[in-house]
Amino acid sequence: MKPTPDDPDRHFRPHAPDRLFLPRDPDRLFLPPDDDLAPNRPGETLRTFLAEHPLDGPALLGARLLGRHPVQDDWRRRLAAESAVGAELERLGRGGWHVLHSLPLPPGSEISHLLIGPGGVFCLATEAVRGARVRADATDVRPGYGRRPQPYVRRTRQRAVRATYALTRGCGFPVPVRPVLVLVGPRHIEQLPEEQEAGAHCEPEVRLVAGAQAVTALGTLGGVLPPAAVDRIHTVARNRRTWNGL
Repeated sequence: MKPTPDDPDRHFRPHAPDRLFLPRDPDRLFLPPDDDLAPNRPGETLRTFLAEHPLDGPALLGARLLGRHPVQDDWRRRLAAESAVGAELERLGRGGWHVLHSLPLPPGSEISHLLIGPGGVFCLATEAVRGARVRADATDVRPGYGRRPQPYVRRTRQRAVRATYALTRGCGFPVPVRPVLVLVGPRHIEQLPEEQEAGAHCEPEVRLVAGAQAVTALGTLGGVLPPAAVDRIHTVARNRRTWNGL
């Protein structure tokens, strides 16, 4: 069982907005607690999975003695990575930025972090990667020799496209969302030259950064959104209903 399957993002197709879920004035919207995503902690989905599927004591010891790697180990590594990135993003609040965590994308995907502020809107995907050096192309990340490529770049781009559609639909004005892939673990990312990537498809370019602390550089960006637009986008993004029907 994986927390974020690929297929929901891959098969996403924009459709006509459902106006039942679109408030005419999002800035004045009162959100019921169940619909407000702002309280979500980094890695909220992973925390739920670990609580619902504990593996401790004899079962965990037995699995490791047999050389098995329980999926809970992967969840814990990813939770640690998302928590570290989330903590760094929270520091940007003094500069007029808002951050939301673990935004659900039906039927089974999510956005790790959504950063909204003077420099624009960023969809951040956090992945825990083993290996000091990794190689990335237009779709995949290759953690090292002998390890299977992972479609982290493609997934991050697809989620940003979905977020662009949802927020534009909800706000009533264009809200471009830029994808950022944060790899926690490697010290160096080798990226293919631009001309070898899939730029011909007019898809958003994915910014790759190594380490949680690197995301603070986004806080230096500005001149894209005025405060009123930042507030409205944040209000719309924190509403669970914004993400329904994608």
